[in-house]
Amino acid sequence: MWHGRKPCHAGDNRDCTSAQSRRPKPALARGLIAVCVFLASCSSIPTQARHDLIGTDRSALIACAGVPDNREALPDGEVLEWRQDAQVQGPLTLKTPLSFELDIGGHGTCHLVARLRQGRVVQIEYTGPSATLSGPYAACRPLVLACEKWIAHK
Repeated sequence: MWHGRKPCHAGDNRDCTSAQSRRPKPALARGLIAVCVFLASCSSIPTQARHDLIGTDRSALIACAGVPDNREALPDGEVLEWRQDAQVQGPLTLKTPLSFELDIGGHGTCHLVARLRQGRVVQIEYTGPSATLSGPYAACRPLVLACEKWIAHK
């Protein structure tokens, strides 16, 4: 006999209408997952480059990262530094009609420091306030993105 309720399972008399309305919507869940993956990718590229660039020779590093801003010769090699001094904004800025702007994404800068021995990268470090809402090294992404693309296609 039908009482206007929708059963949860065949033979079950419980009302599942309210339980079904509390389920997350598939489109919303997919959207949240996509945003999380995008934000994670911003900080994962510099983290991945920290490992991928080890062993890269000097000329290949300069070809993908560009001419370094600073160079320091050491007795056992050299240190190269690339600077991202322009503020990199996080992905969340709220603007209102009265020229009020609230940036809760954060701003960051980054210095990529590569230590080389015998013409090959042995260490990669990032310095500077590089954290934004996108992750701890998100401001470093522009410095290493071309190198990561080069590594992926070689």
